[in-house]
Amino acid sequence: MGHARAAGGVPRMMEWLSDNGLLLGLAVLDGLASAAAIFMVAVGLNLVFGVLRILNVAHGSLYAIGAYTAASLTAAMVAAGLPAWLSYPMLVIAAALVGVILGPLIERVLLKRVETQEPVLQLLVTFALFMILEDVQKLIWGVQPVSNETPMQLLGTVDVPFGADVIPFTAYQLFVLPGIALLTLVGLAWFMRRTLTGRVIVAVTTDREAATSQGIDAAKVTMLTFTFGAALAALGGALASPMTSMVPGIGASTIVLSFAVVATAGLGQIEGAALAAVMIGLGRSIAVYLEPELEVVIPYLIMVLVLLVRPQGLFGVTETRRI
Repeated sequence: MGHARAAGGVPRMMEWLSDNGLLLGLAVLDGLASAAAIFMVAVGLNLVFGVLRILNVAHGSLYAIGAYTAASLTAAMVAAGLPAWLSYPMLVIAAALVGVILGPLIERVLLKRVETQEPVLQLLVTFALFMILEDVQKLIWGVQPVSNETPMQLLGTVDVPFGADVIPFTAYQLFVLPGIALLTLVGLAWFMRRTLTGRVIVAVTTDREAATSQGIDAAKVTMLTFTFGAALAALGGALASPMTSMVPGIGASTIVLSFAVVATAGLGQIEGAALAAVMIGLGRSIAVYLEPELEVVIPYLIMVLVLLVRPQGLFGVTETRRI
């Protein structure tokens, strides 16, 4: 009887794939695009925590401001009659502006003052900053949806083979967003392991006191790392802006997902953050297409299941506490 049920399960599975195959394929493509944007924010959050040891809730606001800024710059470019292809450099310029302007300002004026305080106070301060930046977004861009469709429309769609069928999918989501995320992953891993500056950041992350005693300017490293992390969050928002409408609250949903990615991967893990982002992005997307009521739960279910088995995350290592 058991063998009959097992044998009968294969045809049922093939029938299910036949009925839902295209939806599953579309969910995978959407999930990978979503994972790319989440990874950009999560890896920046990981860098900031590694150096400052502060979980920065306001990191999600930098994502949102990057998205809004990219939309504004693109709209200004279109209004000025400039070529449409310039909308792609505008995405990078928007992220750089947000990182260079807000990064040092937040780190020097606010976070530097609380870096030696209790973690609860640090969390409350960054949450307060998040709320302030949410109101700033409403003051500048209002509460109506803001779109940035030019980069996606310019590339159009491509047909992705899937079995005997094809799936029409936007070229921007298929190539540009995952491509930049992959370049960021490879470039960041190389930078941290192969360059002097990267090794200095690793040294400060591993043991700030020892690094300082060796003549490393930890304060300068902290500011540069936070600025870079802020730019990565803003770049994630800028790259995601053509795929969705910007509305108040997008920063909140993004930072919660980023926390889930960081916790799943393990703090300080770059490659791990990429894998965790793919897991969570695919999980959410598949749920949206097949079981929409589970879409909100899936990221945290994945996180909880991982943490139950490995409390330090998939690739995290257990740290010893110095007393």
